[in-house]
Amino acid sequence: MIKSFLMLGQSNMAGRGYLHEVDPIYNEKIKMLRNGQWQMMTEPINYDRPVSGVSLAASFAAAWSKAHPDEEIGLIPCAEGGSSLKDWHPEGTLFQHALSEARFALQSSQICGILWHQGESDSYGSLHETYYEKLTFIIETLRSELNLNDEVPLILGGLGDFLGKTGFGQHATEYQQVNEQLQHYANTHPNCYFVSAAELTANPDGIHIDAVSQRKFGYRYFEAFSKKRHVLEPLPGEEQSLNVERNYSKNEQIYLHSMDLALGKITYAEFEAMMAKVMMP
Repeated sequence: MIKSFLMLGQSNMAGRGYLHEVDPIYNEKIKMLRNGQWQMMTEPINYDRPVSGVSLAASFAAAWSKAHPDEEIGLIPCAEGGSSLKDWHPEGTLFQHALSEARFALQSSQICGILWHQGESDSYGSLHETYYEKLTFIIETLRSELNLNDEVPLILGGLGDFLGKTGFGQHATEYQQVNEQLQHYANTHPNCYFVSAAELTANPDGIHIDAVSQRKFGYRYFEAFSKKRHVLEPLPGEEQSLNVERNYSKNEQIYLHSMDLALGKITYAEFEAMMAKVMMP
């Protein structure tokens, strides 16, 4: 059975890293839920906006797959750019949509973790003062509705130190207070782990984590998940999350060539020639 993970939060969980800045990750054992089907993962995974791109989930899944080479992992994208904790209230659309997707995924997978990254939209106007209570209500309701007990880990990602300075991020001046609330939550709930965004960098807009840093962030998320511990500083060797060289399987090669054909990158004659090589015994 597929081991699946919920992706919840706002744009930095959905991913806004520029696709051309990192090597793509393709692995037939990494799936994403799209149109009610488990499809082979391609980025953007969480297509909440036309500007969606690289998120932390891809490198998290790649690290998980490397540790469990004989199993399949499924990503359940439910993040929504710009969303506040108020928008994630259990009576609201975002929460109900996430419930719907999760329940559908449970028909063919086992939810093994919840990946959360949210807070930029609550980093002003003293909204951090009610962050802990709101997050507690959201997570407790989610676990109750889906029958996910504390054995299912919750990984909370911190906000980057680049916030509160430039671009769209200049208004998120209370990000440190939100990080304190996230850490407080992680420290007071079982099987919940905080992952620092220390030394991660942003796109020129000053608010969205760039592609290289998203790869590293996903690696940190997996460290927290697999070792069941907080990650409070950059990890030794996290640069390896940028190395995605591998020998593609026959199914992966077929997928990639078919995608190149559909995108007009190769001619049909070139596609036929490539497929002939793939199909050779």
